[in-house]
Amino acid sequence: MKRTQLKTVLAVAAVAALALAGVARADEAMAPDMSKVLEINGEKMITHTKAPKNIPGLSEIYSGWLFRSPSTQQMETDDIDNPGMTGEAMGETEWTNVDGTEGKSCASCHGDLAKMKGVRTHMPKVNKDGVLWSMENYINDCRTNRMGAKPWKWSGADMQDMVAAISVQSRGMPMDVQTDGPAAKYWKEGEKMYYTRYGQLQLSCANCHEDHYGDNIRADHLSQGQINGFPTYRLKTGKLTSIQNRFKGCIRDTRAHTYAEGSPELTALELYVASRGNGLSVEGVAVRP
Repeated sequence: MKRTQLKTVLAVAAVAALALAGVARADEAMAPDMSKVLEINGEKMITHTKAPKNIPGLSEIYSGWLFRSPSTQQMETDDIDNPGMTGEAMGETEWTNVDGTEGKSCASCHGDLAKMKGVRTHMPKVNKDGVLWSMENYINDCRTNRMGAKPWKWSGADMQDMVAAISVQSRGMPMDVQTDGPAAKYWKEGEKMYYTRYGQLQLSCANCHEDHYGDNIRADHLSQGQINGFPTYRLKTGKLTSIQNRFKGCIRDTRAHTYAEGSPELTALELYVASRGNGLSVEGVAVRP
């Protein structure tokens, strides 16, 4: 058997074991080392708090930072050491760059980038027409309808650099996405998707990130799958990764056909997963394996 095939078989066997274990393992999920404190440029982040009341599957919530190796954790503590901040700096520059037929930049309508403080804490959010939008939707709406510019690809460098620049303005603030009112139906759709088993491996998001956080699948230390640190710089790919790109990867790993970035399904899932982290600090640009 070829080495790549063997790796695939081992990975499949590992995640299949989680599927068989099911919810019986939930109460035994292992908490991370709570002696670690995340400070970014000297500002303390909330990496652990009580779970939101509408998330009965968890009693405590933990930032993914707590599950990472010391070397990876260290990268996130200082913007100079954080490789993802290069993209964030590009996003800051793009904020004032005029683009499109209307002769406008982001700053033309929104003013200083610092005015975006708090925006990340509420994303995704229902728009004025009652449709749930991620930050990427809002950015492309501004580009096409206000600037007369071409839309950016969802996980393209331009888009994620801008998402990073906007997100950093909310760094340290607690996540606080809306789950009631006009967002309620989308939240329920996302919740259903989170607990639905997918693919040949018949795994749900909850099988790994609720029942087995703290465990290992080969070299991967499972976290709760919190998204308060996105967009995340992944050492594996050497670039910023969007929330929905990560979702696609997880679904693909169950050997299932996945959804497109920006689809109603992944956007509803984003809302639900974001709500599971309500109370954790926005980390701006996190660093993950």
